[in-house]
Amino acid sequence: QVQLVESGGGLVQPGGSLRLSCAASGTFFSIAAMGWYRQAPGKARELVARIGSGGYTSYADSVKGRFTISRDNAKNTVYLQMNSLKPEDTAVYHCYMRIGVATWNDYWGQGTQVTVSS
Repeated sequence: QVQLVESGGGLVQPGGSLRLSCAASGTFFSIAAMGWYRQAPGKARELVARIGSGGYTSYADSVKGRFTISRDNAKNTVYLQMNSLKPEDTAVYHCYMRIGVATWNDYWGQGTQVTVSS
């Protein structure tokens, strides 16, 4: 059974930084895309950043230049470095991965709260 476990959320002041991590465990043969979504209260879920198996990255316009997504394939882990955080970045952040088991499936982390407030 595949599981994604996230860590790194918390409370930070505006302008501060946080680093989120998400590690996959279980039995699988490969991981394709990895990424992060977020959802704030009363708002639609938003794709924050995505990284393909070849390292190609894409970002939401709202986080470009402030957030960086990266992956460590040896550790089956995706990271989200968040700098210059703003109050509007406050949300629950969920990681996802497209993982090959018998077929390709999307898996999600449990979510980690990021709160940006003074």
